[in-house]
Amino acid sequence: MTIPDEITSLIATGPYAHLTTLNADGSPQVSVVWVGIEDDEFVCGHMGVWKKVQNIRQDPRVALSLLGRGRNALGLQEYLVVYGHARITEGGAAALLQRLAHIYLGPTVEFPRNQSGVSPATSRASPRSGSQALGRGTRRKPEAGIAKTGGSPASQQQL
Repeated sequence: MTIPDEITSLIATGPYAHLTTLNADGSPQVSVVWVGIEDDEFVCGHMGVWKKVQNIRQDPRVALSLLGRGRNALGLQEYLVVYGHARITEGGAAALLQRLAHIYLGPTVEFPRNQSGVSPATSRASPRSGSQALGRGTRRKPEAGIAKTGGSPASQQQL
């Protein structure tokens, strides 16, 4: 699935994202992450095998949410919600995090600073058809892809 330019542009501004994975008992586990896009996948770097990485290895279903930059006609903040399946790839996290650090922390920042004793990994989430939301306050169920939602989950519009 191709990620629309509007979403790619939003991600390029560096909004913090909430990555939700599923614990073994089915309960949600939420982490704040930096997010980028590579090859029409949402990517996050992890400098260790944290709970979110363990969870993705056990169950690839994920949700990613972040605030948009605009407001809808009611003045509510737009936000993006992506549902998909993630996979963990070994390596590449340090380079990804360095690229994202320039967006999130500044153009001259070197990150991560200390890489000894870590197992870097990258999570890659492919959007699921009918799964993402980014709206403007009209009530409509997303039919496929990425949608925008302004302020409340009940107000959705397909892009």
